[in-house]
This record gives sequence, structure tokens and C-alpha cells, in this order.
Amino acid sequence: MDRLMSMAVFVKAVDLGSFAAAAAALDLSGPMVGKHVRFLEDRLRVPLIARTTRRQSLTEFGRAYYERCRVILAEADAADALAAEQLSEPRGKLRVTMPALFGRRCVTPILMELAQKYPTLELDLSFNDRFVDLAEDGYDLAIRTGDPEEKAGVVARRIARQRMVVCASPAYLDKHGWPRQIEDLGGHQAIVYRRSGRVRPWLFPRAGQPPAEIAPASRLRLDDLDAIADLAVAGMGLAWLPSWLVRERIQAGALVSLLPDQPEFLYDGYALWLKAPRLPLKVRLAIDALAAALPGFMT
Repeated sequence: MDRLMSMAVFVKAVDLGSFAAAAAALDLSGPMVGKHVRFLEDRLRVPLIARTTRRQSLTEFGRAYYERCRVILAEADAADALAAEQLSEPRGKLRVTMPALFGRRCVTPILMELAQKYPTLELDLSFNDRFVDLAEDGYDLAIRTGDPEEKAGVVARRIARQRMVVCASPAYLDKHGWPRQIEDLGGHQAIVYRRSGRVRPWLFPRAGQPPAEIAPASRLRLDDLDAIADLAVAGMGLAWLPSWLVRERIQAGALVSLLPDQPEFLYDGYALWLKAPRLPLKVRLAIDALAAALPGFMT
């Protein structure tokens, strides 16, 4: 006999309280239900059900075995559902929150391609640099850069890494000279990023040690990375920015990448979602698409 089928019959008999009820629900004969249960007992060499002339009840082992069978059957159903999903399309609303600039430049093109591929998928995108509560605010997915805050019930998967580069305009360098190592940064003016009232230090990797933190002198503090890049092009100072943001400006000669011998700091990009027994197809496909395509945007 099929062991999984026998487990399903046994669980149904326990849930409904009798072999007769299980037989009616499963369209089997009463003796066939008993045969499935006896098959399990013979295989295990342990009684599952204590039978008397008036009633039957689970043995102590039968109760533990029943609980494990429920888990196994649920996993089998989930595996079947996963196979079915491969033949179906994601549908319904996918709500995603992401940093404004990074989201527009890197994340949105990938999600738009996904929406074009699956016409039954709806996108509801929020471009916001604040951290949200996925459950409270009703988001399926959050995209963030930097180390994710550990939070119960939230799963984080790294989907890309962005390189940070120090850069400046040729005009600024002609006037103020070139920094050759990170110690030289103290002699230059910088345009720095500020968020939530906090000025973020520039980070540089060090072998076997925490990254070096540099807080360059600055009279220009902004909370918009694109605006910082524009001011750097205008010759207002050095900037420490993601490579994907300044790549075209560097290629055009408007900015120059500095400190070529210094390893670049890598900011990780993460997808975050609420832990669930089974990830919805629309969420899983979005995460996989971002993990596959984002590195190409962030070189």
C-alpha cells in the first residue's frame, strides 16, 4: 500500500473521529480504512489506535505519530502546490517599497520588465528612504541598502552589492590637487550625504579590520545623492557615491574616479519580506528577478 495515502486516511479518521466518517469523506469502504491503519501499525510495529468494543482512541504513540503525519502531509501539499505554480502566472498586487533614487534607477526597470512578462501582475511601488514596517504598512517586499536591521519574522536576502567611489570634477582637481590616499582627504572639501539629521562617514575597507571611517570637512550637506553628484560635477568638492550613479558622468569626463589603489567599499543591497510557510509566487519571482539583474545595474 502507498504509505502517504495510508497516512492521509489515518489523519482523516482521527480528525473525523471514526473509520466510518473517514470512509464516507474519502469515498472508501470502512474495511479499507481499517486496512490502511493496520498497514501503518504493521510497518511501525506499534499500535496507533487502542480499540475496545465501545470506542477507539489514539495511543500515546499514535497521538505523536498523528501530529507528524499532519506535518508531512502539509509539506507534500506544499510541494504539489509549488509544482502547480511553475505552470501558473503571478497575479494580483505586488507592493514594494524602496529608496527613491536607487529604486528609480536600478530596481524599477527590473520590476517593469517583470510586469511586461506577466500581464496579470499589478505593481504598487513606493519610493521612500524611510524604513517601513512590512506588516503594518502592508508591503510584500522592501528593498534596502546597507546592513539590514535584524527583526523577528523578517527574512533578508542579499541581491546585489554597490561599489562606492570617491570622485571629483577635473576643474576641482586642477585647482585643489589630487588626493592620492585616504589620509589626503582631510585636506579637501567634500559634499556629504546626510539623512535623518546624521552625516554618514565615508568607509574604506581594511584587511582583517573594521573599515576606516573618514569624516571629511564639508560645508555642503545634502540628503539627495543625485544632487551631490551634480555639485561634484560643478567643482564644489569631492564626493563619495555609488558607482552606478556616477558611471556615465565618469565616462563622459565630467567626473574622475579617485584613489585607484584603494579598495572600494561595498554596500550590500537586500530584499526583505515577512516570513511565511510558503512565499507567494509573485514575491518569489520578483526577488529572483532582482537578484539576477541588479548586479548588472550596479557595476
